[in-house]
Amino acid sequence: MMSKIFRKILLVLVIVVAGAALAIFYAGVQQTMAQDWRTASRESVGIAPDPAVTREAVAQVYAARAVSWRGVLGVHTWIAVKPTGAPAFTVYEVVGWRAMRGMSAVAISNRAPDGRWFGAAPDILADIRGEGVDAMIEEIDRAAKEYPYPNQYRVWPGPNSNTFTAFIARRVPAFKLDLPPTAIGKDFLPNGGIFAQPPGGGGLQVSLFGLLGFLVGPEEGLEINILGLTFGVDPMDLALKLPAVGRVGWPNASASANVSANASGG
Repeated sequence: MMSKIFRKILLVLVIVVAGAALAIFYAGVQQTMAQDWRTASRESVGIAPDPAVTREAVAQVYAARAVSWRGVLGVHTWIAVKPTGAPAFTVYEVVGWRAMRGMSAVAISNRAPDGRWFGAAPDILADIRGEGVDAMIEEIDRAAKEYPYPNQYRVWPGPNSNTFTAFIARRVPAFKLDLPPTAIGKDFLPNGGIFAQPPGGGGLQVSLFGLLGFLVGPEEGLEINILGLTFGVDPMDLALKLPAVGRVGWPNASASANVSANASGG
């Protein structure tokens, strides 16, 4: 009897939380779809540390809804770093139009690390500071320059901006990066690989060209990839992972912590 009551309560809670998430998602999609990329804001939203007053090294990962219709399902991710004492951030990302114009898709710039992605405000996925981060930044730079698809870009199933971010996270496991389910392309493994370490830095990932597979790891929990769409559960943070909507439940614990004082310590 108690188990039936518990299941009913759990079902109601899931419906309420999922409904609230869908409402927030719908409002965000309306805002994304309404943006004209030619006039959309790229201004900072004020969540990155100011290099003028932050001397310590910083490595961050950001995500924002993609431009136009692509933002309905997915996000664009990028990495921003600032070595100790540096006067500005360096941003690493893959941009599709660059490849279409015969340029390298890998863009390395000094744009605002927390700038809006054509109107869409970013969220911080990882923020690591202090001892050990300078070494991380060197690894990030090396990995970005060794990305195997500098002249290719494909919205689905990859390689795209999220493939790039996941590639670097696998090379720099200190990020412990849990990419959101909306980061379509994160499961596209480089060079036709089938097995890999998840971007979170531990566990196992199996993927067939980013179209079908699964992932299990301490940071991500359990994820199933079907046609590039992610379904999953994060038992450590009590959250569901759904296509288009993203995470439903408690916020990502590692992202909520916001700052790790020592990259080498955990």
